[in-house]
Amino acid sequence: MKVKWMSNSNQFRKRPAVSVFKIIIFIVTITVFVIGILGWTHSLKEKETLSKERQTLQKVLEREGYEGLLEMAGAKVHQIFYGDEGVSVFLGDLDAYTYSADEMRNIAIYERANRSVVNITTVTLDLNSFLEVLPIKGTGSGIIISESGYILTNAHVVQDAATMTVTLHDGTVSEAALIGLDNENDLAVLKIEVEETVHLTPIQFGDGSTLKVGQKVVAIGNPFGYDRTMTLGTVSGLGRPVKVDTNTVINGMIQTDAAINPGNSGGPLLDSSGRMVGICTSIYSTTGGSQGIGFAIPVNTAISVIPDLIQYGKVIRGWLDITVVQLDSSIVSYAELPVNEGLLISEVRPNGKSEKGGLKGGYERVQYGSSIIYLGGDIITKINGIEISDYSDLYHALVDTNPGDIVSVTVVRDSKEKTLEIELVERPSQMEWMVN
Repeated sequence: MKVKWMSNSNQFRKRPAVSVFKIIIFIVTITVFVIGILGWTHSLKEKETLSKERQTLQKVLEREGYEGLLEMAGAKVHQIFYGDEGVSVFLGDLDAYTYSADEMRNIAIYERANRSVVNITTVTLDLNSFLEVLPIKGTGSGIIISESGYILTNAHVVQDAATMTVTLHDGTVSEAALIGLDNENDLAVLKIEVEETVHLTPIQFGDGSTLKVGQKVVAIGNPFGYDRTMTLGTVSGLGRPVKVDTNTVINGMIQTDAAINPGNSGGPLLDSSGRMVGICTSIYSTTGGSQGIGFAIPVNTAISVIPDLIQYGKVIRGWLDITVVQLDSSIVSYAELPVNEGLLISEVRPNGKSEKGGLKGGYERVQYGSSIIYLGGDIITKINGIEISDYSDLYHALVDTNPGDIVSVTVVRDSKEKTLEIELVERPSQMEWMVN
């Protein structure tokens, strides 16, 4: 009986050990669960705190900018530069720097672009009161666009020049030949031949379509003969129409307050990376000097016409094979026309594209000043939706077209509006389409 009792006693003693193990597991489980709950709650609080901190910092950033945010953190900020790759910050003691970030950027722009700017000297011939031929010198700027010697400038800088010379950044002087002229965009391409030892540095082209009002721009040119002078400014306006002569308006011009003076014409307008975004061409002035309003031709316009200027010597554009006369009050009154503005079609070329497309010329022959015109024809009021009231509007409507393109021409005929699809021809070199 003792043996049996002892066996039962051993079994009785082993049972409590199993219960303790379960209790330990239970306690550990509860502990882990509580720690998890506490950690999760703490994490939520940290996220909430972090979110509030981010909101606070965002408000400071919006109100004070990066400079205010850094100074709030105790960092002394001198300059901040915003680039495509991010933000660069100049911190610490100002005496540790030779140049500011802005100055360094200006220096870099000049170093990148100034060797691409040339000085153009022209000689035109004129007669004095004694009918003696006198040479008249003129100066302007130009931009190297290829290592083979092609130079871009303004048409008005080189037009009617008997001779042209180009001076490079190192003083090398070369005779220049006129390759192509585009008066409508006031652009011209020249070419120089240089020795093999002379290295030409072409300008880097940018994109004028991405410009913003307020953006920094730099002009480099030769104002008053001071070669490769650099001036700074901002983009003051975009898409400005600027009248360059009686019948030509250049649309889409860049307006800038960078100082542009006589001699700057034909030089580059650069962005903060030293890439050309425009070609300086004119100023608005009552004194002949810069008064804070200058204009530049967008580089995209130049890019579109340079190939034609080099290949053909002119820009091949589309045109209507008709002869037109701009309406004025005398024509409107005499012919009792239903509109006051537009271009009256005096004649259409027989069997031409315009006649085949349905445009009609006049039939009543009348004397108009020193010219003969024909009344009764269609009156053009729109081309591709662009309002047409004078010759400059016609230029603008067709400036980016090519021969063979189809345009929508809206005309007034018998007091009714009609729209026709007309195929364009190549624009004639002479203004034979216009009645003065």
